[in-house]
Amino acid sequence: MPAAKRPPLLDEALAALDRHGARVLDRDRIGLVDFGLPSSEPRFHLVDVAGGKIEQSWLVSHGSGSDPAATGMLQRFSNRPGSNASSRGAYLVSNTYVGAHGRSQRVIGLDPTNDEALDRAIVIHGAEYVDPSLIDIQGRIGRSQGCFAVQVDEINPVISRLGAGRLLYAGKSV
Repeated sequence: MPAAKRPPLLDEALAALDRHGARVLDRDRIGLVDFGLPSSEPRFHLVDVAGGKIEQSWLVSHGSGSDPAATGMLQRFSNRPGSNASSRGAYLVSNTYVGAHGRSQRVIGLDPTNDEALDRAIVIHGAEYVDPSLIDIQGRIGRSQGCFAVQVDEINPVISRLGAGRLLYAGKSV
């Protein structure tokens, strides 16, 4: 996606930023995940709020429960524990930690559509199944259990560029 293009979900994300502004400390940039795009395309965008422009984009998984047939396209959202699905809505990016997937970052769901994120252990983490070589083999990257999984070698840039205290918004543009 060209850096000059305004992301389709930006207006929704900015409305969420206004709605949850008291909880979001850093408002200069936001993470925006457009699950309307196939998993074979970069769809996790870092967006400059003032200019409305994408600064950087990454591949990101969606949950297996959101795409039971493994098509590479998100079919549905769910906030239900055990659903292994991705959830729609605004998240507050929280602290980093080292867990089963290495360096990871917690997210706190701010909307009724994702308020189970902490209990479901939905986080941003690196994963071997998010690898561009898989796109050539199977037409898509792998699926998570609802987490925002990125390439293993991209987790540090994602965490450092997004940072705690910012908004992450996930939705579906089409």
